[in-house]
Amino acid sequence: MIDHDRLKSLVQQLYATVSELEAMFPGRHFTPDGHMVGSLGECLVADAYGLELLTASNKGFDALSPSGLEVEIKATQSRSVAFRSQPAHAIVIRILNDGSFEEVFNGPGRIVWEQFSGKRRPSNGQFQISIRRLGQLNQTVAEDDRLPAVT
Repeated sequence: MIDHDRLKSLVQQLYATVSELEAMFPGRHFTPDGHMVGSLGECLVADAYGLELLTASNKGFDALSPSGLEVEIKATQSRSVAFRSQPAHAIVIRILNDGSFEEVFNGPGRIVWEQFSGKRRPSNGQFQISIRRLGQLNQTVAEDDRLPAVT
């Protein structure tokens, strides 16, 4: 069982520490990135949408919905995210400086994967898609095709 309040408090503390470090060292950035942002995003989304997180680095999806739907979770603080394969469902969030997040995309993975149709797979195997484009695609998702937030 996730302690919702404790999770939010810890994430806020992390970002408060980042802000203090940046104030202490002007011109230096201490933005969490890489695995930390991915793991934070997975935990925040699992908590907010009532998902069961699977073992880290599970191939193709990160969590299961209560109905058993496989969900790929992507989190960023930048302008894009990457996909290696077509997920059944995708939730993409942007983590904000205060430790909260905004939903960028919540819908069937095929909607995202269609954007890569006919394109040659990059050498690293990951297709990049902008947060802006995902936001546009999110507007086309029917309400019934979204996973509802529970918190």
